[in-house]
Amino acid sequence: MMRPSNDIPVVHLCRDAIDFRKGINGLAILVEELLCLDPFSEQLFVFCNRSRDRIKILYWEGSGFCLWQKRLEKARFHWPRRDSNAVVALTSQQLNWLLDGYDITRMKPHQRLQFTQVL
Repeated sequence: MMRPSNDIPVVHLCRDAIDFRKGINGLAILVEELLCLDPFSEQLFVFCNRSRDRIKILYWEGSGFCLWQKRLEKARFHWPRRDSNAVVALTSQQLNWLLDGYDITRMKPHQRLQFTQVL
């Protein structure tokens, strides 16, 4: 299983939904121009689509960018929307809670699903 480490000092979450057709280059430009942050820093940058069923995480790993994605099959991510800033700072633990389905303001997870086949 691949998950963000709890040792990451800061996670930057883009509050607004983005066009999920964007790849590494498009997301790095968003970090630099929209969020006014350094995409080459040792931090995670988290993005969500409009329907809040997918998350992308961009990070610089010293010699290149990495892009991680999660797609939910039936639930939605509880995305922080009350903050008026374009970017919300989280701890890596809060990010892992968000990925587990917790509403980080209420601490209630997604329902756990069990499937036997893909099709």
